[in-house]
Formats: sequence, structure tokens, C-alpha cells
Amino acid sequence: MLWTVVHGLQAQVSLPNTMTAGYTEAPIELDGRLDEEAWQNAVKISNFTQRELNFGEPASERTEVALIFDNDHIYIGVWCYDSRPEKIIAKELRRDFNYELDDNFIIILDTYNDKRNGFMFVTNPNGARGDLQVFNNGGSTNAFWNGVWDVRTTVTSEGWFAEFKIPFYTLKYRMGLDKQVWGINFERNIRRKREQSRWQGWSRDNRIEQVNQAGSLIGLDQLEDKQFVEVKPYGLGGGEYSGENTGAVGNAGGDINYLITPTYRLNVTFNTDFAQVEADQQQINITRFPLFFPELREFFLEGDDFFDMGFGGNRIIPFYTRRIGLSEREDGSLETVPIIAGARLLGKEANSTVGLMSLQTAATDDTPAQNFSVGSWRQDVGRQSVVGAMSVNKFERGRWHTTTGVNGRFSTARFLGNRNLDVGGAFIKTHNTDDGWVGDAFAYRAFLSYPNDQINIFASTQRSPAPFDPEVGLMRRRNFRESFAQINLRPRPKRRFMWIRQFDFTPGGLTYTQFDDTKEIQSFDYQFRYFGFDTRSGERIGFDYRVVSEGLRGDFEISPGVVIPTGSYWWRQHEAEFQSFQGRTFSLYSKFIIGEFYDGTSTQTRSNLLWRTSKYFNISLRYEKNVIDLPYGSFETDLIGSRIEYALNPNVFGSVLTQWNSAQDEFNLNFRLQIIPKIGTDFFLIVNQIYDTTSGSWVSERGTVLGKLIWRFIV
Repeated sequence: MLWTVVHGLQAQVSLPNTMTAGYTEAPIELDGRLDEEAWQNAVKISNFTQRELNFGEPASERTEVALIFDNDHIYIGVWCYDSRPEKIIAKELRRDFNYELDDNFIIILDTYNDKRNGFMFVTNPNGARGDLQVFNNGGSTNAFWNGVWDVRTTVTSEGWFAEFKIPFYTLKYRMGLDKQVWGINFERNIRRKREQSRWQGWSRDNRIEQVNQAGSLIGLDQLEDKQFVEVKPYGLGGGEYSGENTGAVGNAGGDINYLITPTYRLNVTFNTDFAQVEADQQQINITRFPLFFPELREFFLEGDDFFDMGFGGNRIIPFYTRRIGLSEREDGSLETVPIIAGARLLGKEANSTVGLMSLQTAATDDTPAQNFSVGSWRQDVGRQSVVGAMSVNKFERGRWHTTTGVNGRFSTARFLGNRNLDVGGAFIKTHNTDDGWVGDAFAYRAFLSYPNDQINIFASTQRSPAPFDPEVGLMRRRNFRESFAQINLRPRPKRRFMWIRQFDFTPGGLTYTQFDDTKEIQSFDYQFRYFGFDTRSGERIGFDYRVVSEGLRGDFEISPGVVIPTGSYWWRQHEAEFQSFQGRTFSLYSKFIIGEFYDGTSTQTRSNLLWRTSKYFNISLRYEKNVIDLPYGSFETDLIGSRIEYALNPNVFGSVLTQWNSAQDEFNLNFRLQIIPKIGTDFFLIVNQIYDTTSGSWVSERGTVLGKLIWRFIV
């Protein structure tokens, strides 16, 4: 095999770095066999280079890729030859599987060729499907995006082979161009060898999501500008009970998706429902700050990046979509607030990205009818940089609240040759018609990031005076100003310690938080990783030392009857962390924290055991325990959970999630079954059951059994 590799200061380029798509009129049977004449005549690329473990060397197993298309679909054929096919690791089968555990093949398409955004598709030898959207050159991703596409695989004595089928309407791309040029890249992972190889951009400083390192795809010059209307109605039925009250549940609604152009998509939703969403993973809180629970509802996740204020971090989330359609009850549980209807427009034209969304909720006993309207604009600048603005607005009972801001980010993958550098920030302001103009109702954040393989540096500063209050956001801290800096060193041994893939040291990780009004310490955290490493066999070990401080302005009830008095507290802790290679049948993650805690002591344990029984069943067990001993009282907390993931085939799968939380004395059961009769159509069976364990026995508190069908057709 003759191929040329260019090692330059800018990137790793393997020639050829351009791939040509071939047009076919002959039908393609999606079976993973790749035996049609169109595949035999297709131009293949095969020049893959190792990123891990042996950087810069040719891939140890031959890999070939070809791409053909017809009027409606792209087809990508993959030949993953393997000299030991019996050693292939593939124990995932469900949709949106954990592809980091198996042999896999990844495709990334930068359809705008803007070096910033893309679509990623991944499969394993079982034909499991995973996909995500990529934004900001890998700076953020949306793993909950589910595009309409399919794949089939076969495994033979020569290796494993995959055949992808992606409709053009799943993608977004520019029209009116004399010549279509897309970015494209590929990655293959062979788990038993810990080998990762790529077609282009195999620098260890770059992830596959960094589309600026991709090669080029040409030949798609016969694409037609088609309008496309997708209708997705749903119907659900079932029953629920709470205490002595039982009743039937029924609902119907749906979405209409209108592809105005290949770059602009309008989504209209009616009587929006999220019954199929998995239950939140429970957390135990021993801090005085609110917990963050991620958004799990697909409707909001699909446009996640379009409505990101660029604020980053986890102290302030200016737009927190869980404020829409959800309301917290007095006992801390969540109540669903009906969403009557909504509309969303997402798109990109030239270098401008636009997002508009408006949703109307119904009134409930505790919450008035509300309208949430959001608008965002983002402009590409230079090779990778961006500026933008966004406004989040809430209207209720004649009252208006807005959170509006601007943001910008300078990004380059060419700093000091081929290193990554990001510098950016955001400024946001809140205003409502009750209070009028308040000058201090603002927040800002600025950051510098040097995210590279062996040296990772991050620094940020942010401020939020007390009047700042984003009502459609999440404030984990208020009235604060904070500085953060961390240096992470990860050298790779070249001669000695060859069983170690990479060392891991953090000489300094400092968070210094003050009350904004008095400049007194609100929190202080210095973390020092004095020893850590990843092995070539996939294990990870780390040891840390922490110095922590909390400044309490008021008494803090950390547990019922246990109150920490107002004051300033300093303490020290030791941490140890271990994770075994998750590609094995059994794997374990454990973290231990021991030492002082306020003016007492604590021992904290977190463990997760994963048993990958087969491609049909994966079982994980989770356990967290806190033992807190303070002068004002002692207490313990336990969190026990299990998760069973099952799949009969890539289109029939589900999970059983059980959790018990001693802080709430509550046992939760969440059962999900998803059936995909055809790609784009889904049936869900959902069972939720909650038991009260306060008395020492299980008392059924509330439960729901629902069936939901979402079907899809094209107008």
C-alpha cells in the first residue's frame, strides 16, 4: 500500500486527503454486504494513521471507506478488516449506545464546510447506531440528537463491514453553490489493542469532533434543492395513581417539521409531551447550593447549541430549559406543566446562524399561563471564531422578564504551530417590568483555554451581583465573583514506564469565590493531583489533595436536625480514584474522599460496577455513601442504584432504572421499552413507580403506566 503522510506544523495530513463521491442510479440494498456493482466501482480511501497507541504509525488493520449517493441518500461503505475477528469487542446493541466501550467506526460530516459544525454517525460490529451534532469545532456536542438514518453490518472471517444510509434531509447544507465541498473524516477504534486510527488529523491534541482537521468530500454536485415536510403525530394512553386516586391517562399531539431549505428548518409542536423521557439520575446534596440536573427532553436538546448564551461553566446557566414545562412541588418533586403549542426556526445562511423559539404553557393550580420566547444570532468570524447575541423572554399576567446578552470567542487550532487555544467571554443582563432598570442586574464571564494533550490550561473570571436574576435560568450561586485557574500536565513516557500511556498531574487547580457585596470568602478550593496515570491497558488511577473553605452568612442545615453555625470554615481532604478498562466484561469505577469537613470529618465513597454480560444485556450497579461527623450531630446518606440495559436488536431496546435515596427515603423504578418499527417511527412503553420507605417498609406512593406511539410520514 502506497500512501504519503505529511507531518507539518499546522496539522497531520495524509494524502489523499480528498474523497470523491460517486453517483449511482442502481438501487442499494442495505444489508452490510457491500456487494453491489456501485460499491465495486467506488473510489476507496484507505490511508489511516494511528493516534493511539503508536502515534504516527500506519493502522495495524486495513480499513477502507467509499461513498456513493443517489437523488435522496448518501451511502457510506466501510471495510474494517481484522486479522483476529474472533477478538472483536462488541457488546452494545441499543440506539445511542456507549460507543467508547466497543470496536467502532465513526463518520463526521461538515456539510457547511465551515470548520465549526458537523454531524457524527457511529456504529459497531453489531450494527448499533449512535449519532450527535457537533458545534464550535468540537467545543460542544448534542448527544441527544437523533437523526433519521440507518446502518447494517456483517462480521466474517475477514473482519467486519458496515453500510450506512443517510437521507439528505437529515443533514443541512448550502445550496446554490457551483461546487459542493464538504468536510469529512473517519475514525476506527479497535478496543482489544486500544488502537485508534484516523483518516486525517490524528494529532493527540485534536478530537474527531474537531472538524477543522477533516479532509474534503467532493462530487456531490447533483444535489437538488427540495422542500420537505415531516409530520410526527403521537398518541398515548395508560393509567396513573397517587395515594388513593387512580385514573386513566390519554393525550395526543405532534410535531410538524418543515425543511424550508436545506439550511433552514421550521418545527411546530402541538400539545407537546415528554412521557418517554427517562427519569433523572438521583443525587445527594451535602452542599448549600442547588443541584444541576441535565435536560433530557429531546425537543429542547435538538436546538441546544442554537440557544446557548456562551456563558459556560456551571455557576450560572442563563437559559435552563427545565424551567419550561416543569414546575417544582413543595416536596421537591417535579410537576409537568402542559405546553399548548410552540414553534422553532433553526438555520444557517452564509456565516450567520439564527435560532428563534416560542412556547406557550397552560395555567395550573400553582403556575400561571406563560409564554417563553427566545432569539439568538451568531456570526462566524475568521477561521474558527464567533460572536453572537441572545435574548430569553418570559411573559405572564402582563409581566415581562428578559435575560439578554452578547458573547464572543476567538478559537484557533494553529497556536504555536498546531495547538488549540480558545479565548472568550459573555455579558448578560436581566430586566423585568416589576423592578424597572437595575444597573447591577448583570453578570459576565471571561475565559482562556489551552486544551491540548500534554498541557491543558484553563482560567476564567466571572461576576454576578445580587440583583442579577435570570428567571428562566439556573443560579447555583448568587451575589458572587469568582476566579478559577487550573494547569493539567499529562506527559507520555518514551522509554521507561512503557506500560503507562500517560501520566496525570495537576500542580494547581484553584477556585476563589467571594461575596460580591462584601468581598468576603464565599468558597475556596485548591486541588492538587500529585500523582495519576492512565495505563496502556486502559486503567486510570489518580490521587489528589484538597484545601477547602466555606464562608457561611447564615446557619446551614446540612441534614435534618444538623445545623452548621454561621462562620468561616477551612478543611483538608485526600481523594483517590480508580477506573478499570470499561471494554472488559467487568469494569469498576471507585472514588474515595476522606478527611476534614467543616469542623468535623467525613468519608465519602462512590462506586460503579459495570457488567457487560452480552450484546443483549448490560448491568450497572451504583453506590454512594457519605459518613459525616460534626460537633452538631452526625449523619449518613446512602444512594443505591442499578441500571439494566437490554436490546433484542438495534430497533428493540430499553432499560430498567432503580434508585433508592436515604435522604428522601424513596425508591424509584423506571422501566422503558422502545420499539422502532421503521426508522423515524417509535413506540414506547413506560412504567414509573415510586415507593415511600420512611417507615421502614415500602409504601406505594404514586405510579404511571403509559404506552406512546410516535409515527412519522412525509408530505
